[in-house]
Amino acid sequence: MKDNSAILEKEEKTGHPEARIKKLKLADCVVFFDFDNTITTFDVLDGIIKRFASDRNWVKLEEDWRSGKIGSRQCLNGQLKSVKVTKKELLNYLDTVNIDKSFYKLLNFLKTNRTEIAILSDSFAFVINYILKKHNIRHVKIYANHLHISHGRLRAIFPYVNKSCAKCANCKTSHFSDNAFSGKFSIYIGDGLSDLCPSQQANLTFAKATLLERLRHKNKPCIGFKHLEDVYNYIKEATQ
Repeated sequence: MKDNSAILEKEEKTGHPEARIKKLKLADCVVFFDFDNTITTFDVLDGIIKRFASDRNWVKLEEDWRSGKIGSRQCLNGQLKSVKVTKKELLNYLDTVNIDKSFYKLLNFLKTNRTEIAILSDSFAFVINYILKKHNIRHVKIYANHLHISHGRLRAIFPYVNKSCAKCANCKTSHFSDNAFSGKFSIYIGDGLSDLCPSQQANLTFAKATLLERLRHKNKPCIGFKHLEDVYNYIKEATQ
């Protein structure tokens, strides 16, 4: 990652440090997107669990994860034991998922400016790929968990787990060191608990919802956003 001292300045605003972009050259950047509730309009993985769970055991696991008692890998493995869904039922559900309408133009703007782009998610590559293709979005790197569907059951496979850390099913921070992103100025866009670690490693973070609350509580600089339109406008202005 590049040193951000010449690009960012911190200024107090409403009691929180806000990251401010002085000037940005997008060809020297990599933009990491969270998926659920960042690119999509709601948390799709949570929706799958709530819609297809055959019991309420997943609720306690969710509470334990949010409170920090367990990591997302343990939580997700446990929650999927409650889920009963065929592949057809799952795909029918995924057909109902919408994405943030500004993701298209933000993605095109970044690609036009030769920016590296990747999606980092604690959800499943199968789910993400299906939703993106449904919305005619292709050729985006995806780092996510894998999913096996058989006889109405879902089984998670975790190719990117950090064995020395039990927090996350997919260690998002580890992807920062991918050779394709070496030496790049890193921008992170996310909303939830699984984004907390990578957002603090990025040179610049756009945050909303739980992530924004946690970063402000920790007094970490970030730029708040509600929709990707806000991110698009901010980045576009910073490149002019």
